[in-house]
This record gives sequence, C-alpha cells and structure tokens, in this order.
Amino acid sequence: MFPGGINPRNMDPKTMQRLMHQFGIKNQEIDAERVIIEGKGGRIVIEPASVTAIDFGGRKTYTVVGEERREQAEQRISEDDIEMVVKQAGVTKKKAEAALRKNEGDIAGAILELKGEK
Repeated sequence: MFPGGINPRNMDPKTMQRLMHQFGIKNQEIDAERVIIEGKGGRIVIEPASVTAIDFGGRKTYTVVGEERREQAEQRISEDDIEMVVKQAGVTKKKAEAALRKNEGDIAGAILELKGEK
C-alpha cells in the first residue's frame, strides 16, 4: 500500500510507474542467467533467473524469480590437515584426503579410521 491509501493492485502499469517515480522508487531489470546464494550449509542456484533491482532512497532490493535447486556445500580439506593424517596414520595423501572427507574434516576420526581403531 502506498501512502494516502493507494492500492497498487488496482492500477494500470503506467500509473504505477508514475507513482513509483514520484516516490523516488526506481526499478531495473538485471541481465542475469543464474543467481547463486551461498551459505554454510550449501548453496541455492536459481536458473534460469529473472532479476529486478528496486532502488528506494539509495537502498537496493533484488527480486529473483526462477527455478531453484539446492547443492550441498563442498567440503574443503586443507593441505595441512592432509599432511597431519599422512604422518600420523602412515598412509598416502589420497587415502588421507578420502578419510578426512568421509569423517567430515575430523582429523582424529580420519586417523582412527585409517589405523583401524574406529
């Protein structure tokens, strides 16, 4: 609802554009094919995507419309962690990395598994 009780659902697009301009609201279509939102638990990929930016007083809000798919976060294993498991368990880098991935980055768990103690 706009100030003065104006309901945007009941007006034609030209009137809506004029009112938005009067209130200092600017919208712009963004040329995007894909939008990726990354977080700790993974990422959301929206593709194909239609994106609109709305600028109101210097602050932008983005509206994204499209097909969503979710992807798990790819676990990053550091070289230092791999080296520690190699030294402690006496295995190859490849086996150490695989054990770390299986144990979700837990160094102690990977070492115990490789030594047959888990």
